[in-house]
Amino acid sequence: MEISGRKALVLGAGKSGIASARFLAERGATVALHDKKAVESWPQAALQLKAEHKVGLIGGDLPSWLLDQIDLVVISPGVPKTTLPARYVDRKDGEVIGEVELAYRFLKGKIVGITGSNGKTTTTALIGEILKAAGLPTQVGGNIGTPLLDLVESSRDDGWTVVELSSFQLETIVDFRCDVALCLNVTPNHLDRYDSFLDYAAAKHRIFLNQHSDDTAILNADNTVTNEWSNGLKANVIKFSVERELESGVFLRGRDLVSTIGEAGSILTTRDEIFLRGLHNVENVLAAFAATLTCGVDAETIRRAIADFKGVEHRIEFVEEIGGVRFYNDSKATSVDATAKALSALGEDTGKTILILGGRGKNAPYAPLIPLIHQCVRRVIVLGEDADNIEAQLAGEVEIERVASLEDAVSAGFTAAEKGDSVLLAPACASFDMFKSFEERGQKFKEAVRSLDAERKAAK
Repeated sequence: MEISGRKALVLGAGKSGIASARFLAERGATVALHDKKAVESWPQAALQLKAEHKVGLIGGDLPSWLLDQIDLVVISPGVPKTTLPARYVDRKDGEVIGEVELAYRFLKGKIVGITGSNGKTTTTALIGEILKAAGLPTQVGGNIGTPLLDLVESSRDDGWTVVELSSFQLETIVDFRCDVALCLNVTPNHLDRYDSFLDYAAAKHRIFLNQHSDDTAILNADNTVTNEWSNGLKANVIKFSVERELESGVFLRGRDLVSTIGEAGSILTTRDEIFLRGLHNVENVLAAFAATLTCGVDAETIRRAIADFKGVEHRIEFVEEIGGVRFYNDSKATSVDATAKALSALGEDTGKTILILGGRGKNAPYAPLIPLIHQCVRRVIVLGEDADNIEAQLAGEVEIERVASLEDAVSAGFTAAEKGDSVLLAPACASFDMFKSFEERGQKFKEAVRSLDAERKAAK
């Protein structure tokens, strides 16, 4: 792909947009970076692009004359591909792609791509650790935090890039291809962006779009959507399951994780050797096992790496125990299904859970949580933009308390808990009503927990 001399518009001034603008400018393109927010509120890294790379910075509305000059639009994940600038440039035969597609055209080596409604980050990080443990040149990025473009220069012909992919990123791929592609599950999410669940699922399915017959597709046999995809794929399909044994695949048998790929019935590891909590994390481990076996890593190396893996921040992360009450941060649980998985994981404990819900809703119903709430939740604490909706849907099912801030939620959770209980932040909502990101929300939760701990110790 020739970049020098092109006139490019990058939509979105977040991490992805900053990486795209910098990458294009460094290679000789004339670049404008646009965001609906006022330029003064942009991250410092975005503002520096003007002085360092002569990138034009445009906040608010785009001037109409500019679009006639553009022949390349690069869309950040948070910007819908149906946005007017993208549609306009596409209609006049310009090129419209995303940051992932742009990076792919320059990336060296092989790619493991991971998508799914839940479990992406944990599985991506785990696969990266396993490949590194095997001594393979490995880098990890994408939706997990490091833009894929930032990994182009460090990529190697003999290396692996492990990339977490959101549905938003997959919307704008053209030629992007994974040597190994995983879809962990597809459950209702982002229905505030997509017209229907089928549209959302179709975006996830695009991870397999350009695979060849010698590539590998890894699918969840227990998820209705992903299980039905296997017959229509070009790639070699491997399935994983925690619910049933598979003739060819990886699955849970009792407490053993078993593979029937190659040597029949070989035990890969056991649940007792996995630090991560919950059956959903067994799914993630099975998927990682299938992926890294495909990459050529031996089973013993994989087993040791899994045993050493302690999880990822903001994913059912243990924070503190205060007065016999355990606090867990699962700020990344931004969907109802993710919250359900966190509740199931803590439901293995003997105590009850105080559940903190709320934030910016995604038009998904909260009713699927009710059976788990009956089973293991003592009280639900709600806050944020969607609090009224949550209260309305869960009314009469559980005791509900409304609070104004995350600090108040931590305090109320501790007050409501009994010794042996857990207080769980698993909001089932996006964070953008009160925080810049789920990471910031999780960090504020941890700070509030530690402040509560310090206050109690000072009072003694």
